[in-house]
Amino acid sequence: MKEEYFKWHSPYLNREIEMLVFGHAGYPVVLFPTSMGSYHENKDMGLIESAKWYIEQGLIQIFCPDSVDKDSFYNKQVHPLHRIKNHVQYDKMICHEIVERVKNNTPSGKVAVAGCSFGGYHAVNFAFRHPGYISHVFSMSGAFTIKNFMDGFHNDDVFYNSPEDYLYGLNDHEIWKMDIVLGTSNWDICFDANLKMSKVLNEKNLDHWLDIWQDQKHDWPVWKEMFPHYLSRINFF
Repeated sequence: MKEEYFKWHSPYLNREIEMLVFGHAGYPVVLFPTSMGSYHENKDMGLIESAKWYIEQGLIQIFCPDSVDKDSFYNKQVHPLHRIKNHVQYDKMICHEIVERVKNNTPSGKVAVAGCSFGGYHAVNFAFRHPGYISHVFSMSGAFTIKNFMDGFHNDDVFYNSPEDYLYGLNDHEIWKMDIVLGTSNWDICFDANLKMSKVLNEKNLDHWLDIWQDQKHDWPVWKEMFPHYLSRINFF
């Protein structure tokens, strides 16, 4: 399984960003880490190994960028205004420095995004903010609001990065073409968040799959089962 390491200075974040890329060819899948996770977390925890067959067959390439959660949502040392600004710059980095460079690796000109736990938030939020770039979004035990990170602060950036809020007013026709999967479990700490997001999607008449597993904890073992299962939904050719 081919593995490449990249490091560059991001003009949007004004800092160094690291990323691992797995695979020699195939459909681009941007895979976000969990809360404050690093670019190598998904490899270290076995999620990449769970997708090994797809990677070795040249069906997918997985892009694992760093997170900046420590500078954004989890940075209690700065005002919430700066927390959300840092996240907005991260969103721009993902869009312009990664997605726009790999989206034409597929005839559709789109990519898939995925993530576990807070990575599920990042995947869903990015997909709904940039529906023209995204064909599939696979959230595994995600949650879909950031209000709890903002200490009561609210502005447009907070609103437009909380999918369960802004989705009601989103009318980009591309979102109705998207394959949306919300993976969760009845034991998942984010179970209620997934039920709520599914309700919002239903109210928007957006087809999606609320995939509820039984008696599984919010942890890597179930995510490693979910991920390859969801990858099979991609039309590779």
